[in-house]
Amino acid sequence: MPKVALFNQNGSQVGDIELNEAVFGIEPNQHVLFEAIVMQRASLRQGTHKVKNRSEVAGGGRKPWRQKGTGRARQGSIRSPQWRGGGTVFGPQPRSYSYKLPKKVRRLAIKSALSSKVLDENILVLEGLSVEAPKTKDFKAVLNNLSVEKKALIVTADLDENVALSARNIPGITVVTADGINVLDVVNHDKLIMTKAAVEKVEEVLV
Repeated sequence: MPKVALFNQNGSQVGDIELNEAVFGIEPNQHVLFEAIVMQRASLRQGTHKVKNRSEVAGGGRKPWRQKGTGRARQGSIRSPQWRGGGTVFGPQPRSYSYKLPKKVRRLAIKSALSSKVLDENILVLEGLSVEAPKTKDFKAVLNNLSVEKKALIVTADLDENVALSARNIPGITVVTADGINVLDVVNHDKLIMTKAAVEKVEEVLV
């Protein structure tokens, strides 16, 4: 079982914690990680792109010239696609880009992401995390105690309003609950900081 140091929010080591090997100690599957990230990024797309086809472009109700005798090609509307200002053929329409991977693949992906952080020694487990009031200055002090200088994902067992509000204005810091942990967030941050309660909750769900 992988063992990591357990810290308090003052930055002092207070012991060690054994992580579940089935969640934090597997061989990361890079292909599944890639597939999960692509799926999440696709789901984030708004898909609100839109062009007008010939039925939606204003004008073009009258036939521009008679069918025969002019020497020119027959035309039914000045809003046909070949005309300047005409409709667009096969252009993008509003759509959803989201799709789902199988449940087992999604679970393997999050386990791979968590195990990668353990292998790279980029995971910190805290005994607990709390701030008395929603103050950015107090939360920055906690991060300084833990020597966190880059992007970090903070995972708490349950929603803590004070922690969430304190971290909201710090660039590169994201706070999620154990229920909301996801592959894209884990991979996109340099450090993963989890409370002991959050680790237990994640292990309970993923084992």
